[in-house]
Amino acid sequence: MARVFQDDTEWAAPFDTAPAPLQIDRAAVARGGVTLLADMTLTVEPGAALILRGPNGAGKTTLLRSLAGLQPFLRGTATPGPDAIAYATHADGLKATLSAAENLRFWAEVYGSDSTAHTVNAALDTFDLARLADRPAGALSAGQKRRLGLARLCVARRPIWLLDEPTVSLDAAAVARFAAAIRAHLSAGGLAVIATHIDLGLDDAAVLDLASHRTGTPLDAPDAADAFAQDDAGAFL
Repeated sequence: MARVFQDDTEWAAPFDTAPAPLQIDRAAVARGGVTLLADMTLTVEPGAALILRGPNGAGKTTLLRSLAGLQPFLRGTATPGPDAIAYATHADGLKATLSAAENLRFWAEVYGSDSTAHTVNAALDTFDLARLADRPAGALSAGQKRRLGLARLCVARRPIWLLDEPTVSLDAAAVARFAAAIRAHLSAGGLAVIATHIDLGLDDAAVLDLASHRTGTPLDAPDAADAFAQDDAGAFL
């Protein structure tokens, strides 16, 4: 467990790596042979959230995938790397035959983090899934599956959350629970970058309109290979 020092007092943070700023330096991203975003330089500090805005196709998902290490930046860099990141996108990433609790234990083990009953139960409680702990994921409703997919963030133990439209299929009560989970993550020193069209009530979050970085410039032939094609195999890292 990472140790964090604050005001000369040592306290245990809920992360396996110490929180550090997310720094994006002169980054550009591309998809389908077109540069979507360019000249992006920004820093998100621990304890802060950044909301990405922009219409469909603006490059929100492509930027998040590049930050997560699922595709290379066309230019520029971002630190820290994927080992500090948990990325959740539209896919829930669940194994249908495993129970809700077993899915979370599986993901905790994938991350090499704590897979004990205490950690799993805490994640289930956070998203109001305790009564469904033994139910196969394949038998859950769409909203319940989404909540279980998001509960994986709680067992990942990574300080940076990258979230792509995380509230799909959630009702108002579940959105409120998710927003509370984000606030708890930020309070512990984590940070979040969130592509969303709804108000999560994160009043202190910065908002970045990607329109100011859009280019739509076709790539030169060597850069236009299919390396930038969409691939949801890495829907959660």
